[in-house]
Amino acid sequence: MDLTVMGAGAWGLAVAVACARRGAHVRVIDPAGPAAGASGGIVGALAPHVPEQWNEKKAFQLEALLMAESYWADIARLSGEDPGYARTGRLQPLADEAAVARAEGRAQGAADLWQGRAEWRVIDAEGGDWSPDSPSGRLVHDTLTARLHPRRATLALARALEVLGGETLRDGLPEGPVVWATGVAGLEEISAQAGRTAGTGVKGQAALLRPRGFDPSAAPQLFVDGLHAVPHADGTVGIGSTSERDYEDGAATDGQLDALIDKARAICPALREAEVIARWAGVRPRARSRAPMLGAHPFRENAWIANGGFKIGFGLAPLVGEVMADLVLEGRDRVPEGFRPDASL
Repeated sequence: MDLTVMGAGAWGLAVAVACARRGAHVRVIDPAGPAAGASGGIVGALAPHVPEQWNEKKAFQLEALLMAESYWADIARLSGEDPGYARTGRLQPLADEAAVARAEGRAQGAADLWQGRAEWRVIDAEGGDWSPDSPSGRLVHDTLTARLHPRRATLALARALEVLGGETLRDGLPEGPVVWATGVAGLEEISAQAGRTAGTGVKGQAALLRPRGFDPSAAPQLFVDGLHAVPHADGTVGIGSTSERDYEDGAATDGQLDALIDKARAICPALREAEVIARWAGVRPRARSRAPMLGAHPFRENAWIANGGFKIGFGLAPLVGEVMADLVLEGRDRVPEGFRPDASL
């Protein structure tokens, strides 16, 4: 089968790779090329939802996170490119005894739900360069959280597709079955066709820091008061991100990022003198339902949608690719009910 994927972000390329593995000849078309949009970022936190109030979205995410290690290792082998994946875990400070009690309850939830393949534990804060201040003296340590480098991972997917016989083009018209994975532009198009908002773009700003005199490459992520600090294999730390509904320039950085950098320096001793080596901004697609949008396109024939991966796009990408390949190539529908496009229309 010949298949077209519109959009060379993480989801479009993950779908393309999954279909190419099954024998389809896949063209990916994106005028800006791979990793040009939200998938070209620098933070790369693959973090789970809290293990409580379980639902189909959390179950889907868990399955994707558990398959990620072997998935990204295979993409690295195919492509010869390092996507920067490692399951290094995460630390979160706990504000008070009530927060400690909630976290301890979630530890049991993780034991029940995470299939014995990862842990959520409450530990004592030990101090040091990579330990955030914790008012209670306790931290959550989970071993499910992982990292990757978003831009490198997306380019690795593009190269893997080439090895599998597919191609990525800057122009061309869609032919045959089409998967639309066009991010914010796709949500805007669907909204116009539906006559109501199916989703919107949310701007995020992030920075890449290099600590002085400290190598964080094997350290766990930090999540403190909404801020992610993600150590990468090259010794840099991605921090982010803002969430902006109102903006004029989706690619511009400003004082909101300066404030985020100041916050990162305040919460972690290793970042206080860190050099800022990159600033980034991009607009991420958020479906109205807040769940991913996967399934048959409501306004196009012989077409499907893979969109709405707001904040969890890379974490879900391995499973999104497989589920969409099942649907498009085999007619086998494993899409959770709440992920169907109608849920956002």
